[in-house]
Amino acid sequence: MKTISEIKKELEQAGTAQREGLLEEYRKDSRSGVAVLIRKYEKEKEKLLKERERIEQMKVYEKKYDHLGYVCGIDEAGRGPLAGPVVAGAVILPKDCSILWLNDSKKLSAGKREELYDVIMREAVAVGVGYASPARIDEINILQATYEAMREAVSKLSVRPQILLNDAVTIPALELPQVPIIKGDAKSVSIAAASIIAKVTRDRLMVEYDKIMPEYGFASHKGYGAAAHIEALKKYGPSPIHRATFIKNFL
Repeated sequence: MKTISEIKKELEQAGTAQREGLLEEYRKDSRSGVAVLIRKYEKEKEKLLKERERIEQMKVYEKKYDHLGYVCGIDEAGRGPLAGPVVAGAVILPKDCSILWLNDSKKLSAGKREELYDVIMREAVAVGVGYASPARIDEINILQATYEAMREAVSKLSVRPQILLNDAVTIPALELPQVPIIKGDAKSVSIAAASIIAKVTRDRLMVEYDKIMPEYGFASHKGYGAAAHIEALKKYGPSPIHRATFIKNFL
C-alpha cells in the first residue's frame, strides 16, 4: 500500500484528467490522511469551477458587442498619486479568451497582477499603453491628462477596435463607439485586463524612479500619499516627478 506522502506526490504530479481517475481510486482508501488530500483537491476543483463561472459573467459586455468586431477594454492607473505619471491600458482579448482570475487590479495581489500581466501580453490580440507625465497633469489637470493617456493607448493598438468598453468614463475626441461602465474593471474581462496592464506598467515605472530617487520611497508607496511619502516630501522637497498641483497642501 502506498504511503500518504507517495499519494500526495502522485496527485501533485498528475495532469487534470489523470488526477480525476486517481481521486476516484483513492476515495476507497479509509485513511484520514488520504481523505484530507481528496477534500483539498475537491475544494480546488470547486474553486476553479466558480472562477470559470465568474469569468463567463464578466464576458457579458464582450458578448453583447461581439458582432461589431474587435472589443477593446480601457482603464487607467495613477489618477490619485502625488508623484509619477498617469498610465492607461487598452486591451483587445480574443473572443475565446479563457484567462482566469482577471479582476479590478486593486483586488489582486502584486504577485497575481505580475503573473496576469504576462498572460495578457501573451494571449491578447493587441495591447496599447499611454502615458501623461506629471508636468502634463499640472498643465491640463488630471482628468484631461487621463483622457490623453487613454487616447494614446488606443492609438498604439496594432489593430483598430470597433468599440471601446471604458471604466466609467467617455473619452472625448475619439471617433469610436464607447460604452462607459461603472466599476467596469470588475464587470468586464477586457477592462480588467486593461486595468492590470496599466497598474503593472505604472508600478514598474515607480520602482525604476525609486532607484534614481531612493529618498522618497517610490517603490513601496508608488507615489501615493502615504505618511512616509509626505514626510520625505517635507524633508527633501519635491522631486522632478512630483505633481505640483497635487502637493501644494503638503509644502
